[in-house]
Amino acid sequence: MSDLLRDYGWTPRLRRSLERLDRGPLEAGRVVEAQRGELRLLTAAGTLRARLAGRLRADEGAALPVVGDWVAYEPGQAGAPVAIRAVLERRNQLSRKEAGARTAEQVVAANVDQVLLVMGLDDDYNLRRLERFLAMVAECGARATVVLNKVDVCSDVAARVEAVRGLALGGPVLALSALEGTVDALEILLAPRETVAFVGSSGAGKSTLINRLLGEELLTTSPVRKADSRGRHTTTHRELFRLPGGALVIDNPGVREIQLWRAEEALSKVFDDIEELARGCRFNDC
Repeated sequence: MSDLLRDYGWTPRLRRSLERLDRGPLEAGRVVEAQRGELRLLTAAGTLRARLAGRLRADEGAALPVVGDWVAYEPGQAGAPVAIRAVLERRNQLSRKEAGARTAEQVVAANVDQVLLVMGLDDDYNLRRLERFLAMVAECGARATVVLNKVDVCSDVAARVEAVRGLALGGPVLALSALEGTVDALEILLAPRETVAFVGSSGAGKSTLINRLLGEELLTTSPVRKADSRGRHTTTHRELFRLPGGALVIDNPGVREIQLWRAEEALSKVFDDIEELARGCRFNDC
């Protein structure tokens, strides 16, 4: 397999998953963009447009390929979209309950090593929402890093960092300004060939941070509303980028509503110390 695929996270485990399919001449690619039902793959031959084929066309929800997935595709004619025949075995998936009344799982990203939870130190600062994000990451099994952005607009950064550390269960908590400061402390945490998903509200600064890490203004950004610090959904699709240092980052649209998919299981992973205390409680309603 090519060095290019290895740079994007290809492993012997994935190779075995591809070989087990035994469906003829299939090749592997990683989904690096999903937009309006269209997919773009990174393959040994470069980037290719792709479409769902076979049984995948009848699938829905969590079974469909998302950014970060590795898929098996059937090569096609030059210039035409290749046909995705199967999604290779996922190492993990970052999921939430689909927004709205319907009870369905929405997979935000797949095969993730680390999740950067970006929260602004303006009116975006919300510890209850952060708890839910942390629970979502715990359910996925990835590492969580909290990035508190916009230190330039906060008068009491130290107190807010301390409050977040109380929730982060020993995970890194960084305070910085994507617009005015350095991102060196963040770059240190991004290892080559590891996949890092950026998650947070609209206007928290995810795209601005990724632009800083890329070293160019590749992603569109926009200012937040002064009245409530909310941002417009500048990012409208999910996309994976390779940073100059070799790390792979996934930019996600802003999330204003976060409902956990497996709520009880996810919360128990984050608050296992509280559950341990409850087991020894002498009252029935702990």
